[in-house]
Amino acid sequence: MASFIIFGASCAPSKFVAPTGGNAVKRTTVSRPTASRTSGRTGTNTKTASALKVVNSNVYVSQYASEVINQARTYTGTPYVSGGNTYDGIDCSGLICAAFSSVGLKMPRISWQQSEVGHEVEVEEIRPGDLVFFVPESGKEGYVSHAAIVTEVRGPNDIRFIHASSSRGVREDNLYSTYFKGRFVKALRPF
Repeated sequence: MASFIIFGASCAPSKFVAPTGGNAVKRTTVSRPTASRTSGRTGTNTKTASALKVVNSNVYVSQYASEVINQARTYTGTPYVSGGNTYDGIDCSGLICAAFSSVGLKMPRISWQQSEVGHEVEVEEIRPGDLVFFVPESGKEGYVSHAAIVTEVRGPNDIRFIHASSSRGVREDNLYSTYFKGRFVKALRPF
C-alpha cells in the first residue's frame, strides 16, 4: 500500500456514483484552474500542524478520521464566509482544510483540489471521515463546487456529513436529502 505526503495550499476523474436509492449515475467533473482567493481570515484559527505527516488510507481511517470529524464539529454554527477558515466565518473547503490541519494533516484549500486527494469509494463503502463532493446544479455535469466530511453512516439511506452551507453556516445534513442527492458527484477516502 502506497503512502502519500500531501502538499497543500495555505492550510490542495473517473467513475462517479450518485446515491439514488441504488441506481448508479455517471457524471464527470471539470477541474478549474487554481485561483488566488482572499482568505477572509479574522479571529482565532485552529491549531496548525508544524510538519506534514505521511499517512495512507488505513492509517487515516484508524488514527485520524474520528479526530478530523471532532475538529470539524467544533465549527458547528459558524457562519459561512467565502474564503474564510476561522470560527468567525468559514467555507466548505476551509472547514476541511482546518479540520485536517488541526490534527497535523495537510489538505489543499480548494474543493476541486481536495476532490483529487485520495481514492474514490462507492456509496456503499462510505465511512466516517471520507469526503463527499457536489456539483452546483442537480443532475448536471460540472466542476466540484462543494465539499464535506462524512460524520456518520446510520444506514443505507442515511449518510451524515458536516459542511459549511452558504445559507445556514456549518451544519450536518444527510447525503440522501432531496437537495444533496442530485448534486452528489463522488466520495473519496483521503490519502
